[in-house]
Amino acid sequence: QVLMVLITVLLLLQLFAPSCLVLDLPGLKCSFLDFSLSGDYLIGGLFPIHTNVNVGSSSRPQVDKCQGNAQFNAHGYHLFQAMRFAVEEINNSSTLLPGLTLGYDIFDICLDSANLQATLDLLSQEAWPYVEVKKDLSSYRARVLALVGSDSSTYSFTIASILGHFLMPQVSYESTNERLSIKRLYPSFLRTIPSDKIQVEMIISLLHKFGWTWIAVIGSDNDYGQQGLQNLRYRASKNGICIAYQGVIPASAQQMRETVKSVLQTRVSIIVVFSTKQLATTFFKEIITQNITGKVWIGTEDWSIATLVSSLHDIKNIGTVIGASVKQAQLPGFLSFEATAVKSQTGEFQDTCDSVGSENYGAGTMGCNQECHECQWLNLDNMVTPNIQAAFNVYSAVYAVACALHVLLECDLGECSKEAPRPWQLLKELKQVSFKLYNTTIMFNENGDPPGGYDLVIWDWTTAQWSVKVIGSYSLNQGFEIDADKIKWHTEHNKVPRSVCSEECQPGAKRKQTGVHACCFDCETCPGGTFLNRSNLYSCQPCDREHWSQEGSEMCWNRTIEYLSWTDTISLMYLPGMALVFLLTLLVAVTFALNLDTPVVKSAGGRMCFIMLVSLAASCCITLCFFGKPTKLKRLLRLPVFISFTACLSCIAVRAFQIVCIFKMAAKLPKVYDYWVKKNGQTVFIIVSFLIQVVICMARASSRPPVPHQNYEIYKDQIILDCSENTSFGSVLVILYIGILSVLCFTFCYMGKDLPENYNEAKSITFSLLIYFISWISFCTTYIVYQGKYIAALKAMAILASVLGILGGYFLPKCYVILLKPQLNTEHFQTSIQSYTRKRSDQ
Repeated sequence: QVLMVLITVLLLLQLFAPSCLVLDLPGLKCSFLDFSLSGDYLIGGLFPIHTNVNVGSSSRPQVDKCQGNAQFNAHGYHLFQAMRFAVEEINNSSTLLPGLTLGYDIFDICLDSANLQATLDLLSQEAWPYVEVKKDLSSYRARVLALVGSDSSTYSFTIASILGHFLMPQVSYESTNERLSIKRLYPSFLRTIPSDKIQVEMIISLLHKFGWTWIAVIGSDNDYGQQGLQNLRYRASKNGICIAYQGVIPASAQQMRETVKSVLQTRVSIIVVFSTKQLATTFFKEIITQNITGKVWIGTEDWSIATLVSSLHDIKNIGTVIGASVKQAQLPGFLSFEATAVKSQTGEFQDTCDSVGSENYGAGTMGCNQECHECQWLNLDNMVTPNIQAAFNVYSAVYAVACALHVLLECDLGECSKEAPRPWQLLKELKQVSFKLYNTTIMFNENGDPPGGYDLVIWDWTTAQWSVKVIGSYSLNQGFEIDADKIKWHTEHNKVPRSVCSEECQPGAKRKQTGVHACCFDCETCPGGTFLNRSNLYSCQPCDREHWSQEGSEMCWNRTIEYLSWTDTISLMYLPGMALVFLLTLLVAVTFALNLDTPVVKSAGGRMCFIMLVSLAASCCITLCFFGKPTKLKRLLRLPVFISFTACLSCIAVRAFQIVCIFKMAAKLPKVYDYWVKKNGQTVFIIVSFLIQVVICMARASSRPPVPHQNYEIYKDQIILDCSENTSFGSVLVILYIGILSVLCFTFCYMGKDLPENYNEAKSITFSLLIYFISWISFCTTYIVYQGKYIAALKAMAILASVLGILGGYFLPKCYVILLKPQLNTEHFQTSIQSYTRKRSDQ
């Protein structure tokens, strides 16, 4: 009901709007233009023949006319003629709509009220000027089948909202607002110009191409500019581009100066102007007035090739202008048709005024001589060849409607049906059309948008006349393409301008934001062990344990796994030494076995010596487990080295204790000595000591099973694979126990330091233990400062040095006596003992 009331009021105000409008053109002698044409089927057209209407001051609602004081819009006139040209071609065609003619009803729209008035007029019934609103629109019929227009997104929102209710097709030629693609809001809206989404994507791609991340954005204060700014801001934030300033082109001169001042304060070099040509002209006038130069201006399709802007005085000094343009198209014969139409309107105009040739009509202005006082300058703006694209959009829109009607009326059979189609039927066919016009595919996707894109153009001032040059393009199918070599920058040496808030960080340095804009930041180098992931430039990501990185890295590298291999130089050097010590141990064992009953062997411990030699030989063999890749088996086989040394040290401790007992305690403590001998104390002590260490090692192995250890802490770029012992109660107990035995041996030996010179058992043991202590102290010291892969070799060397020390300090002197001094291997030792004992008794 509200809609019906609104429609009724507007129609009463309209009172039968005329279909033929008077066009007051300076110098055209107030001739009438053909705004309507009869035909079998009518198409509506909305074109801005006038602009900047001075709205009358009236106390009652009224519809202002687009005449009188209105300013002539040559661009709208240009599009108006394109529709007439298309209809004339279709009516003269023998294949498209054969036997039928198209007519049109065209309206001059200069403001929103005229736009709404025209829409309601086109929706009205043929017999009576009213709009009938029904629940069922299947039988609805209006004066026209479809509408071509409008040029403004703001106007199209109004039109599309109304026509969508009646499912009447609307094909716009210049409305680019992205919201018009929402079908649930505007179900009958289609267009032959790409939406602003494509245009914004091209601008973002251009900014990315040259690394411009610090920009200012200015938009016109209408739906076109505001929606464009919103889309640009959203996509810029998603692509790491910061908008230092965003504003609209104000109406007052004072506000305009403040806006320009705000842009300059941001210190940007790149300024995107998302505006209509009329407001862009106003903005650039202020730019020229303030003598702003050295900038890059990125324009939208509405003004980037408009002579209304490019004809401003000193406009070429503002810098480099790059903009979007509808892809170039061909429209043969149109300029001739338009020139003929102008000639028919001017009548005798050429007798009094000079004019250019018909084909060059669109090149500039129609000049007047000095004697023609009534003639005024007529600047036919945008009627130059580059703006043929705008005319082609109108031309293709008319052809799309005609092709859909051709299919709906089944004209392919040679004769069209005479049925009266409904608007919703035509809309259904219109959404499915697909044909070519001069190598350009005309079709609509599910959103009613064409498949094409935009050309990227640059203003060229290399010659005296302004021109535009295509340097690239953008479409959803082919993406962004640009030939940067064609760009002539305003800078010295044709250098690409820079526009960033902060210079890009060096590789491997993270950003630390310093303000509200993400593009303003300081740089901090990522420390070692971290890397800078390009997906997040504001934090350093840590490498995992298997990888490493240097300071300031952008990636992590695999750590090398290091262990003491058999082919390593130190391994090859160690093996002969170990074999030599093992062979020497065997030779000593054979020597002792052959001289088992001699005094020297008996004094060394007799059969107990073989326990010691077997322990030393076992320790030599166990050192082989320290080479090659560590395994669980090798880790288990390393444990007996403590057991074998325990057995050897137990024997040494017993032997040292016996020496002390014989020479010092036998006389003073005879009962103790007798008890030790009768109870076979040395055997018991060795067995118990050995079993204690075995139990400790087995308990340790069962509580914490030995496994190869991967050490990540020693080197940042290596993983040391070894069987190093982790500090635990079991490991401390094993070392502590073997340390107690070593100290016990050394203590007994020290007590026997004053034994007879010829009987130097204690001295031999002391020397062996000193080598033993020095070997392990050296290893522990080295282990504190170095824990690389060669620590296993050092440990094996410490074991071998201990074996060699005991072998050389205790056994080799006795072998020397057995083999080289056999005269001493007699009762010499008994004589020394008896002599020493008598001496101690006398004291």
